Amino acid sequence: AFTEDDEARLLADSGIVRNRAKISAALANARVAADWAPGELDRLVWSHAPDPATRRVPRSTAEVPGSTPESTALAKELKRRGFRFVGPTTAYALMQACGLVDDHLADCWRRGTAAR
Repeated sequence: AFTEDDEARLLADSGIVRNRAKISAALANARVAADWAPGELDRLVWSHAPDPATRRVPRSTAEVPGSTPESTALAKELKRRGFRFVGPTTAYALMQACGLVDDHLADCWRRGTAAR
């Protein structure tokens, strides 16, 4: 429901990344998702969760990937369904934020807290 005035307000907000293409894409993506059936985005994201048997426990930040085959497939599917400005790295960050993957290092106190 955001208007051009809302977009202009976001472009002036120093608290966020003020990239016109990213803001425009975020609003367009929200409109696409708003047209989907309830739970459809949730099901789509979780359908790309990695196999639990392949979960790794990184010991250093160098072992944390920027993307995976699953995030690449998720990004392609989101684009196919009308999303913009989304790639494998963004999709992987979404997977991390939603708890599909836990990339906290082995000795991090946060490791495994999403599962609890």
